Amino acid sequence: MASTNDLKNGMTLNLDGELWNVVEFQHVKPGKGPAFVRTKLKHVLTGKVVDKTFNAGIKVDTANVDKRTMQYLYKESTDFVFMDTDTYDQIHVPAETVGDAAHFLLESAEATVATHDGVPLYVELPAAVELVITYTEPGLQGDRSTGGTKPATVETGYEIQVPLFISTGEKVKVDTRDGKYLGRINS
Repeated sequence: MASTNDLKNGMTLNLDGELWNVVEFQHVKPGKGPAFVRTKLKHVLTGKVVDKTFNAGIKVDTANVDKRTMQYLYKESTDFVFMDTDTYDQIHVPAETVGDAAHFLLESAEATVATHDGVPLYVELPAAVELVITYTEPGLQGDRSTGGTKPATVETGYEIQVPLFISTGEKVKVDTRDGKYLGRINS
């Protein structure tokens, strides 16, 4: 249990049996009437964002969410298997929980896995990852300055849009939040 005065960004609350992350909060002390706390909460499982207002000083139930850096090992049927890099314990995370992060997961890549009472809640990847282009159509001579894009398949099998000058076999940096091309990596 914590008071609304103790809220911090990233804190996880248990409201009516649902887990919510505090995205932002603001203490408001109007000229008249009692103080209150205005919050923006993101549902841990669905990603839905809601605004909620609490009276200042009331107790809210905090959830104990364990975030650990884990290494992705392999995919087993529909589950992704991660290993805790400290204890070497393995955890099976369902594909629905991994979500879009699966598009950017390579074997032995590190990710943050959040669990609550041993149940995996979500998988967080770094903001950007480096992936190799496994297939893309060759660019035509003269396509260097047009600023157009073309589809390219990366080593995880996911398709992204890249500039016309990128060719098969090149390593690129990709944003894990929206799958956008961020730049070419010169090895």
